[in-house]
Amino acid sequence: MQRYASYPMLAMNGSISCFAEAGIAPYFYLCDDSSFVRNRLPLLLQATELAANLALSPRVIESLLEREPHALDGRSVYDFERVNRPPEGGEAMGDRAFARMARRDADYECNFSWFRQKPNRIGFSRNLEKGYFSSRTIPYAGIQMAYHLGFSQVFVVGMDLDSSKGRFYEQGGDAVRSRIDGDYDDYILPCFELMAERVIKPDFQVYNLSLHSRLPAQLVPKLGLDQLDRLLASS
Repeated sequence: MQRYASYPMLAMNGSISCFAEAGIAPYFYLCDDSSFVRNRLPLLLQATELAANLALSPRVIESLLEREPHALDGRSVYDFERVNRPPEGGEAMGDRAFARMARRDADYECNFSWFRQKPNRIGFSRNLEKGYFSSRTIPYAGIQMAYHLGFSQVFVVGMDLDSSKGRFYEQGGDAVRSRIDGDYDDYILPCFELMAERVIKPDFQVYNLSLHSRLPAQLVPKLGLDQLDRLLASS
């Protein structure tokens, strides 16, 4: 990890422990899961100390400040919210109505169906001021963040999408059950299929550094470290 320390990095959830061990401050830290605050508070506090910028959902901020009222004092914090989540007091659109609207907005790519609800939750946001599509996996939100920030190449680390391997920062009975298997076919895979078809272009490329990832290489190309080094050298 240290050999790539000069490149801007985004950390998510428990990956912050790797950055702390390497002594690297990520450009952004992302967390949208309030249960992470309850279950992994020390890791989130580590992120507030280390990351240059924090992108946290309102639920994460609320849960964190309930436990540690001064955790965000003096920190650079950005609102990190899903699409179709209006400010307090507003009313969210129905999934179909939102997806129909999103199809006319150049900042969004979104599926649409009159007959099934799930396709209307599949999309990609180019502008995080309008929210992001969750895909039920945080790396997908991270890719949308990278697009929003203007990066043209994104290299995703640790995206195995294999629940049998567990999370590297959890051990034994301390592990929280993963929902990947239940979400993969309905949300995760369709979102990456949409991204591969409509978002990945010559000026925006995404690569997967997990060679044994469940995600097909035809959607997101897989790279070994030698290939990564050659690509970075030619950029």
